Amino acid sequence: MVKGRQGERVRCELNISLLFFFYFKSKSNQYENTSLVQIEGVNTKEEVAWYCGKRMAHIYKAKTKKKGTQYRCIWGKVARPHGNSGVVRAKFKSNLPPKSMARFTSMLCIIIL
Repeated sequence: MVKGRQGERVRCELNISLLFFFYFKSKSNQYENTSLVQIEGVNTKEEVAWYCGKRMAHIYKAKTKKKGTQYRCIWGKVARPHGNSGVVRAKFKSNLPPKSMARFTSMLCIIIL
């Protein structure tokens, strides 16, 4: 939250498209609970530091309506940088579906200062 004019709290949001690369893995194991995500416009490890701890949401469209809408959301959080090229490790409440891999998805990154 950021302070408004008279001390009230204001929610700060930022729309960023993200690319879901892959799940975090070692030589022989794959860990589906941690996803590797590239944030648009972030190219170095130092730029990632600002995003650490921020929440993001994977928004997708489903076939059937629930609660009056076809859109669903999986919430997650940026955990830490992965490498030097601006890729981050993100943990989501439920694992991201493999169908959303390697395409720019509509993700909304909620920035709370």
